[in-house]
Amino acid sequence: MQLDGKVALVTGAGSGIGRAAALLLAREGARVATLGRSSDELTTVVREIERGAGDGARGEAMALVADVSRADEMTGAVKQLVERWGRLDIVLANAGVNGVWAPLDELALEEWEETLRINLTGTFLTVKCALPHLKRRGGSVIITASVNGTRMFSNTGASAYATSKAGQVAFGKMMALELAKHRVRVNIICPGAIETAIDHNTEKRKLDQAREPVDFPEGEVPLTDGRPGSADQVARLVLFLASDASSHISGTEIFIDGAQSLLQG
Repeated sequence: MQLDGKVALVTGAGSGIGRAAALLLAREGARVATLGRSSDELTTVVREIERGAGDGARGEAMALVADVSRADEMTGAVKQLVERWGRLDIVLANAGVNGVWAPLDELALEEWEETLRINLTGTFLTVKCALPHLKRRGGSVIITASVNGTRMFSNTGASAYATSKAGQVAFGKMMALELAKHRVRVNIICPGAIETAIDHNTEKRKLDQAREPVDFPEGEVPLTDGRPGSADQVARLVLFLASDASSHISGTEIFIDGAQSLLQG
C-alpha cells in the first residue's frame, strides 16, 4: 500500500492509460477521483475500484464529469474532490486526443486549435486548479505526453498532436523548477505504441501525399518484436512516479516505448 492515505486525481480516467492508472493507484491505497467527459465510463471505473481486486482490499473513488479544457468545469471538479476528501496529493494529467492528422495545407485552424486546447491547455488547467492543494503538503504531478513531438517525428500529419506533446514536456519542466520549493514534483511520461482505443478516434486525411519514404526495420518496437505495450505497464510507471520511491525525481521525461522511438527519431 505505497499510497495509503493519499488522494489522487486522474484525468482521462474512463479508458486506456487513465483507467489502468486509476485502478492501480487505488489498489495501492489512494482514494482516486476519476475525471472525464463520459459519466458511463467513469462510473464503471469507480465501481471496479470500489469492488476491489478480489483480495478483500476495496478502494474508494469518485467520478468527476468535466472537460479539461474548460476552466470553470475544472475548478468545480477539483472543488468537489477537496470538499469530499480534504486534500490532493497526486495528479495524473492524462486526458488527451490524437485529433486530426493531415498535411498542413489540409489542416483547418479549428482542428489545430482543438488538439492544443484539449492536450496542452487541458494540462495547464489541470495543474493550475490542483496547485493550491498540492502546495499544502507537497505532491506529485505526472503528465502523459508521447514519443511524438519529443523523440519521434516520423508520423506524417501529426503536427498539431506532436506540438501539443512537445509543449507538455516544456510545461512540465518549467513547473518542476517553479514548484520545487513547495515540494511538488513534476514528471512527464512519453509512451510509444500502447494498446488503447485512442487510435480509433483519430481522423487521418490525405497523408500519402505528404509522407516521406522511410523504411523501418521489421518490428517497430524492438524490445517486443513489434508488439505494442500495455496500459498496465504505463500504469506501473505512473505508480512509481506517484510514490516515495521516486522522491528525488522531478523535471524528467521518461520514455516507455520498448525503444521504438530510437528507431524512428
